[in-house]
Amino acid sequence: MLNYEELLGPDCKSLLDHKCEKVPLSLIKTPNKNWVDEVFVDSDRSPAVLRNFQSIMSAGRLANTGFVSIFPVDQGVEHSAAASFAPNPMFFDSKKIVEFALEAGCSGVASTLGVLGLTARRYAHKIPHVLKLNHNELLTYPDKFDQVMFASVKQAADMGCAAVGATVYFGSPESSRQIMEVARAFEMAHSLGMVTILWCYLRNNGFKVNGVDYHTSTDLSSQANHLGATIGADILKQKLPTNNGGYKATKHGKTSEKVYTDLTTDHPIDLCRYQVLNGYAGRIGLINSGGESKGASDLSDAVKTAVINKRAGGMGLILGRKAFQKSWKEGLKLTEAVQDVYLDPRITLA
Repeated sequence: MLNYEELLGPDCKSLLDHKCEKVPLSLIKTPNKNWVDEVFVDSDRSPAVLRNFQSIMSAGRLANTGFVSIFPVDQGVEHSAAASFAPNPMFFDSKKIVEFALEAGCSGVASTLGVLGLTARRYAHKIPHVLKLNHNELLTYPDKFDQVMFASVKQAADMGCAAVGATVYFGSPESSRQIMEVARAFEMAHSLGMVTILWCYLRNNGFKVNGVDYHTSTDLSSQANHLGATIGADILKQKLPTNNGGYKATKHGKTSEKVYTDLTTDHPIDLCRYQVLNGYAGRIGLINSGGESKGASDLSDAVKTAVINKRAGGMGLILGRKAFQKSWKEGLKLTEAVQDVYLDPRITLA
């Protein structure tokens, strides 16, 4: 049993006792063991998509709970192999990536064409594979920030993937092209029986105003979630919100004052609940990212993120660097601690 008083520190009571009164549970669909039946049976997803979705929901330590724990290792492209794997060179080996996800009891492993292409024949039937289709590479000089396709949906199907993943940098000058590319890819993925997961990230220097970074404001990031659901995502990946009022600060687009008065507060669970609400009232499930490794605080930070996501109505965490940049044993301990949050009946929906 996790010691939440120790892990959450002074935030413990606030996080564990909070009730969402702005957006009550009655307004959202919440994760449960019958998720695929209740949400997607009446959708346009094919029986093959439902089968693969159920394989993800039935894998690992969180099997048949309605929650998922996905191990993502695409950072070798996104952040460079050196920056990602030098802290623990073991994970330069693609086989170790999948073996860790298996031993950690994850619901799936998400990685690149190169990694999964070397492991699929041995492991795709043992743990659901998620092929990340596009990436932002950082070798070009000067740096540029654009998601481009590295792999095809057919390659994902051929290697037995249960799902594909992709990123759109919503708000960026390249976002229109990325939206069209990903929408087409997701259409094909569904036609070939695979689940779709969208990294709904924001990217625009204009989202930093007067020294405040609004890339993770709940009003802007939640709209990214809504756009992601619109182009056919089955699961939305989003960073945990850290503030609000992005639209007000940038003075672009459209919002409503009710977002800030009637639907949110400054409480982190309420901010995350609004992200859930924008995924078709929770029907397109929200998984929050674990974020970068910061060292000694990683365990408490990861558990805190899991508590916020679960209590807000999210369906899990997708956590990589906090785990694989540590020793194997420490990484397992951290991943299992996050999973324990979702297994713990004491952590209830707010």
